[in-house]
Order: sequence, then C-alpha cells, then structure tokens
Amino acid sequence: MKVSFDLDEVLFVDPNTFETEPPLSFPLNRIFRERLRKGTVYLINELHKEGFEVWVYTSSFRSELYIQSLFRNYHVYFDQIINSQRHLKEVQRDRRETLPQKMPNFYRIGLHIDDEDVIISHGRTYGFHTLKVCDPDEHWTEKILKEANRIRDLEEGAPK
Repeated sequence: MKVSFDLDEVLFVDPNTFETEPPLSFPLNRIFRERLRKGTVYLINELHKEGFEVWVYTSSFRSELYIQSLFRNYHVYFDQIINSQRHLKEVQRDRRETLPQKMPNFYRIGLHIDDEDVIISHGRTYGFHTLKVCDPDEHWTEKILKEANRIRDLEEGAPK
C-alpha cells in the first residue's frame, strides 16, 4: 500500500513552533533551509520496513530533484514524488473541470497525510483516505503508523 505526505506544515515545519530533526550541517543548511518535523526520519524508514511505499504528494513547485536531495541527506528515500508540475501534467491534463490540487486515488495511494482541511474534505468527496496532521503532537508518528496499518487491513479485507 502507498502512503503519501504533504510537505509544508506536515514534514517541513517551523522550528519556532515544532520540535525538529537536527539541522543539516554547513553548507547544506544554506541550500536546504526547510526543517523536518522531529520523527520524520524514523517514520518514513519505519513505513518502508513495514512494507509500505512512501510518496510525497505536494502542491509546491519544488523540483523532484530538490526534494530527493534534501531527504537523501537525512537517509530518507521516497518511492515517488508528485509535485505541482507533475500533478498538473498527469492528473489535471487538459480537463476543463478544475480538479483538486491533490488526487491521491489517481495514483492508487491508500492514505494521504495532509494539514489542510480542504484536502481532508476532498478525501470524503472524491473517495480517498486522509489523515490530518498539523499541530505539534509528540505521538504523530504512532498515529500515522496505526492509521496506515488500519487502512492496509481494510484494503486487504482483514477483520478489524
């Protein structure tokens, strides 16, 4: 099963508000200014260990190479990265109707983690599973792991 993450305010956070992973050393901290929420490295690696594909699905215009490079410095790898350019090219394409800025079900993503209420609402409307993560929460990684396993069990038809 695939689990995707938004970046801003989910994995990338304000260090004045959130606990963060240690900053990258100079000069990398000048190139990659974003700070990772504490627990991100553990969470992504744990999801991989548990057999999940882990994706980024962001509406930002950061390049795939930039995102891959930033996380590689933390020894974190993603199976796929969908940024705004890719979403527009593959999902929106030449449709007249404007689709939501994220459509995880288009990519068969089982669970999308986001901070925006509108994305959570779109999940109900368009039929994809979401989990809202936005506030500082020392148990955020456990909540995501639990929800990912719950959704995987549902998709595989396992009893609750």
